Amino acid sequence: MVAIVLVGASGCRHKVSVVHPPPQGLPPAPAPGPSATVEAVSPADLQYVATHQPILSETGYATWYTAPYKGRRAANGQVFDDLAMTAANRTLPMGSLVEVTNLKTGQSGVMRITDRGPFVEGRMLDLTIASAKATGVYREGLARVRMDVYETPEPVDQGGRWCVQIGAFHDERAAIKLKTKLLEIYPGAKVIEFPGEKSYWVRIRPQGDDRATAEYIADHVQPVEGNAYLTRLD
Repeated sequence: MVAIVLVGASGCRHKVSVVHPPPQGLPPAPAPGPSATVEAVSPADLQYVATHQPILSETGYATWYTAPYKGRRAANGQVFDDLAMTAANRTLPMGSLVEVTNLKTGQSGVMRITDRGPFVEGRMLDLTIASAKATGVYREGLARVRMDVYETPEPVDQGGRWCVQIGAFHDERAAIKLKTKLLEIYPGAKVIEFPGEKSYWVRIRPQGDDRATAEYIADHVQPVEGNAYLTRLD
């Protein structure tokens, strides 16, 4: 996921800056062809949300993020857009249609999941600037929200391609050391280390991108820095 920037104002007389470790997500996706555009929420999507019940609801904390430079691509391969009603989540299928409601203010917005993250403990969603403003998260920087899931391109509870993302590491040597250890323990897995925003990450994909194995790894790996996050790839 692209780098996070959180700067909010609380009230009229003082400013609050909310900063957490850079949640660089999966390695940059290959550049898509010219037809790849940001996945937008359509009038039909809004009508669908207004006339249907959610298939899944979760509560947690949401933050907002922005790209560190123009042209950065989200995990789905599309160019990240601050003005798009999209969000990042670690486990929902890419392209899922959700409505996010600020539990403090009641503000809500309909958006698509197009990115992976946030890779910070205790966070459920990272919103674009547009999504954050629509839901009242932008000024606060961090807010408790309810995420209602209305439509997913793939099943939520079965199938999928899964990995475990581990970090962030401040020292590249620590990331490489963990990569070597994981390759010894899981010889059939694919393990890479890669740089994030001023940090380093390790990603392990078990054989077949199997969810049960990924969950086991996430529960048992003990990184010297950061945490292990179960993450869906598709």
